[in-house]
Amino acid sequence: MADLKAIEPFAADFSRPADAVAADLESYATLLRKWQGVQNLVSRETLNTLWTRHFADSLQALAFMKDSDLQVLDFGSGGGFPALPMAIASKGTKRHFTLIEPTARKVSFLRTVARELDLSVTVVGRRSDQIDSRETAVPDVLTSRALAALPQLFAWMDPFFGEKSRAILHKGREHVDEIRESSAQWDYDVLIHPSSTDPGGVILEITNLRGKSKR
Repeated sequence: MADLKAIEPFAADFSRPADAVAADLESYATLLRKWQGVQNLVSRETLNTLWTRHFADSLQALAFMKDSDLQVLDFGSGGGFPALPMAIASKGTKRHFTLIEPTARKVSFLRTVARELDLSVTVVGRRSDQIDSRETAVPDVLTSRALAALPQLFAWMDPFFGEKSRAILHKGREHVDEIRESSAQWDYDVLIHPSSTDPGGVILEITNLRGKSKR
């Protein structure tokens, strides 16, 4: 059943009424539960808390998006977080989401959700290091959630990072250590925003990413 209360705090950043977004999210949830038996899309422990643990957590990233952010590139999309909830909440706008996911069954799931909900989404079924960055539009925003530590994540994102690109990254308590470790290899500017859904979590807003060897 749709949990409108869980997503209402983020409704100011939706492109349409919250109840319409909730209806699509419920359809997404139904598909996710159906596919969960075939492909592990989320941890079993969080299936009953999809609305708070996954949907609301993903939607909070919209607060850091600009109206001019039209190209979004998501890494390691897995079950679709944070990109699919953001795409659902952005429906009807010119914003387009490109999801990178190498696992074939997850790719099939993501494409099914995008098709059935009529989302502005392209799913690329390869690893990021198998993609020529010239094949994709320069992203305004790069996203990722629960994929890898910052040093590795930056290595994957760097080829796609444009001069004006920003990364909006969900991170947990380990972000302090990851920032310190990544600073040995990477220069960047970072804004740290407290998570609205996880007391120990943050949203990192990354700009001006460049490897130290490129200085």
